Amino acid sequence: MLCLIRESRWHLPPPRIPRPRPRPPATKGQPSAVKSFISGGFGGMCLVAVGHPLDTLKVRLQTSNAYSGMIDCAKKTVAREGFRGLYRGMATPLIGVTPTFSVCFWGYDQGKRLARWMGGNNPGEALSLTQIGFAGALSAVPTTLIMTPMERIKCVLQVQTEGNAKYKGPLDAARGIMAESGAKGLWTGTTATLLRDGIGSVGYFVAYEGIKRALTPEGAKPEDLSAFAVFMAGGMAGMANWAVAIPLDVIKSRLQTAPPGTYTGVRDVFVKTVKNEGTGALFRGLGPAMVRAFPANAACFMGVEVSMKIMNQIW
Repeated sequence: MLCLIRESRWHLPPPRIPRPRPRPPATKGQPSAVKSFISGGFGGMCLVAVGHPLDTLKVRLQTSNAYSGMIDCAKKTVAREGFRGLYRGMATPLIGVTPTFSVCFWGYDQGKRLARWMGGNNPGEALSLTQIGFAGALSAVPTTLIMTPMERIKCVLQVQTEGNAKYKGPLDAARGIMAESGAKGLWTGTTATLLRDGIGSVGYFVAYEGIKRALTPEGAKPEDLSAFAVFMAGGMAGMANWAVAIPLDVIKSRLQTAPPGTYTGVRDVFVKTVKNEGTGALFRGLGPAMVRAFPANAACFMGVEVSMKIMNQIW
């Protein structure tokens, strides 16, 4: 018996060591903050290229009573300055648009990640439109730091006329503003910009995602929408943005283009504008803003989606 026990001990099968399972190869097309950053910059460049002439009309209508409307402003601008007058100040947003929109879409991506974490959403689960709005509002915070000085210089250049040009270009305008008000002068209108973009971004991204979902056929994914559907969703998102943000944009434009000491802040601009011109003055420039919003933002989101698809095919 002892021999049998000893023999059985010698013939015990060796223990099985589990082999590590091979890791699945990394798949392309995964969400990435870097992709959001790059695609946002490309989309912003598309937006400026399409929308700047109408933005010039908007700013001039908001800051001057010399025009009866958008068409009158366009006629007088072209008659006095030629078509290049519509592109005054374009260098500033074109140079600054890449970091601005890159940061905007990066901030939106980070906002969605935070909303997903706070809401306990499963990976791949669609966020609610409330969560989308939260992410959109957060995107305005980092964007404002870049946007404010760019907007300040752009608006100052846009309100100049051919025979009364104070500054030769963006750098000259920046130097002039700092000579008059110091470096802080470049950040005049920061609060107004943050309020405008915070409220506007909620409408912007909620409208875009909501319209995309409404246009998505049952069983399909919003990412697979046609170019026409993306174009429509982007254009409507731009209009939603300006529908809620235009009063604060008027306040921002007046605050940024007025001589130093004219206003003490956002509230002062609001009170003086309503008192002297009525509440209708807060909606000056709504026409060109809306006309510009559709094609410019349609181009923006087309640029974002196309560049994102290209990057997803690469990595």
